[in-house]
Amino acid sequence: MGNCNSLPSSSSTTTTSTTTDHHNTPPNGVIKVLPPTATPPPRSQHHHHSSASGSTAVGRVLGRPREDVRNTYIFGRELGRGQFGVTYLVTHKETKQHFACKSIASRKLINRDDIEDVRREVQIMHHLTGHRNIVELKGAYEDQHSVNLIMELCEGGELFDRIIAKGHYSERAAANLCRQIVTVVHNCHTMGVIHRDLKPENFLFLSTHEDSPLKATDFGLSVFFKPGDVFKDLVGSAYYVAPEVLRRNYGAEVDIWSAGVILYILLSGVPPFWGDTEQVIFDSILRGHIDFSSDPWPSISSSAKDLVKQMVRADPKERISAVEVLNHPWMREDGASDKPLDIAVLTRMKQFRAMNKLKKVALKVIAENLSEEEIMGLKEMFKSMDTDNNGTITFEELKAGLPKLGTKLSESEVRQLMEAADVDGNGTIDYIEFITATMHMNRMEREDHLYKAFEYFDKDKSGYITMEELEQALVKYNMGDTKTIKEIIAEVDTDHDGRINYEEFVAMMRKGNPELAPTRRRK
Repeated sequence: MGNCNSLPSSSSTTTTSTTTDHHNTPPNGVIKVLPPTATPPPRSQHHHHSSASGSTAVGRVLGRPREDVRNTYIFGRELGRGQFGVTYLVTHKETKQHFACKSIASRKLINRDDIEDVRREVQIMHHLTGHRNIVELKGAYEDQHSVNLIMELCEGGELFDRIIAKGHYSERAAANLCRQIVTVVHNCHTMGVIHRDLKPENFLFLSTHEDSPLKATDFGLSVFFKPGDVFKDLVGSAYYVAPEVLRRNYGAEVDIWSAGVILYILLSGVPPFWGDTEQVIFDSILRGHIDFSSDPWPSISSSAKDLVKQMVRADPKERISAVEVLNHPWMREDGASDKPLDIAVLTRMKQFRAMNKLKKVALKVIAENLSEEEIMGLKEMFKSMDTDNNGTITFEELKAGLPKLGTKLSESEVRQLMEAADVDGNGTIDYIEFITATMHMNRMEREDHLYKAFEYFDKDKSGYITMEELEQALVKYNMGDTKTIKEIIAEVDTDHDGRINYEEFVAMMRKGNPELAPTRRRK
């Protein structure tokens, strides 16, 4: 415990970017040099959240109708504050559930880069939805004064504070936390995202329990990337920033470096690179000497030291990858399973493959009605696979693109995914088909999405999907054989009246999806 005070307090870290050259820099010190993006694929007409009045002002950040968050949530005490925003405890008026709301003042978003950053933070959180170690974004609202992000409430406090309280962790406890941190890194990287600001202040415990899961938060500096992209902007927090960031030439490996610095702190209670000013810290990082001789290092296993050394290798090319960290002997000593890591997009495609045809078409309807911000991340993934930029993915492009996400598949597996995602059966996956097969299932929690999909089938507005209506919809997608239609009715029509009502439709959409099992009815 003797050195627990040596860890710098969060107030001394630069939450936004740290830069040694303050000339012609935007006010927050972030210098943005983002990679050029390809032209977006063609997009179907969207019917965004258009308001009933039809003339609601559109917010300048999220680009959709303004909405007052206070109509839905009651604001409580302040939970924390950052450079742009204040986080409050909020309560949902109807369900009485508690959430955290990050409220970002619009007046502080001075230039276009600031607006882009907030927009991208929302897009990235939507994109990473559904991971157990990432704080879940429940919704984004914009009114005249602020952008409000409603997020899962983590009541266990920052990892930072627990390190201060403990001094440092046992090797087993450190391995458990490190595994969760690196699982987040793996998930981000396979989803085409670099976090760029990993530090103990940005990991929260879901509850106060000793074994509470850890959740990554604050994606304000995160970016989308494709393999081979090079970044030059100097962002991150002084103690955790990788040497190649200081040299302004880096890629996704920077997250592993930051995670390695966190692991060093978990084991020893002090940061490996130290100094009274940012410049001294940067010099220390660039020198790259790490102390493994001071207390408590002599009593720490050589296997733990080996992992830290591999994570904080100065040369990013030699640095260990997220998968390699998770497979390192020290990480597996406590009997952690060595089951292969799931790649989110792949898991989603496999789930999609197993669905009945009505559900696939319904999901396509939902995909066509999602807002830009919800699918921006998948759009980026689509673009990275669609190498000839023609708006469709061929079997060859899918086969070449999946390994880039970090997964090896046999030819027949790729073929099965291809056939499943190709809803209209024309041999290629178009943009909307890709979104349909890879969007996370929590998109279906939203009652308005489900209702819109039901209405699509129920052409005569009778409140039922009849055999004829089902046939019409499926014929449009080359799925309309009599056998399929009979099978769907038999599976979904639980009251056996030969047609599908809204309740039955919702039950089918939520079935086989563990996160949505309890059907929550709106009053």
